[in-house]
Amino acid sequence: MITQYPELFGAVIIGVPLLDMKRYSHLLAGASWMAEYGDPDVPEQWEYIKTFSPYHLFDETRSYPPVMFYTSTKDDRVHPGHARKLAARMIAAGKDVTYYENVEGGHAGSSNNSQAAYVATLSYEFLWENLSNAHA
Repeated sequence: MITQYPELFGAVIIGVPLLDMKRYSHLLAGASWMAEYGDPDVPEQWEYIKTFSPYHLFDETRSYPPVMFYTSTKDDRVHPGHARKLAARMIAAGKDVTYYENVEGGHAGSSNNSQAAYVATLSYEFLWENLSNAHA
């Protein structure tokens, strides 16, 4: 949604995301999703897959709302590199990006209730700061 319809949002939270659809099948559990998304190493399939690959659809000349990424270093399903890459690309383009990476946890971005509460608090604070200011 962030790369296809950024004008619809005042702020966006992207949690433990799958973003680089060109390389997803080579990272962690990604190969098991090829029946669903397709094989990006097959040129004909990549032609379709790239139409919904957020990393590849990012346009540095386009306006984007503030974005918060959160991920987990130990996510065993979606590699944290997805969040790292798009966040870094957006930051390099001067976009408003907040990034949080929990060194523990798994695909939920936390390993216990305390960490989950912390990520939820960061998310709500991010939304409060960005959406409240938009209406001030």
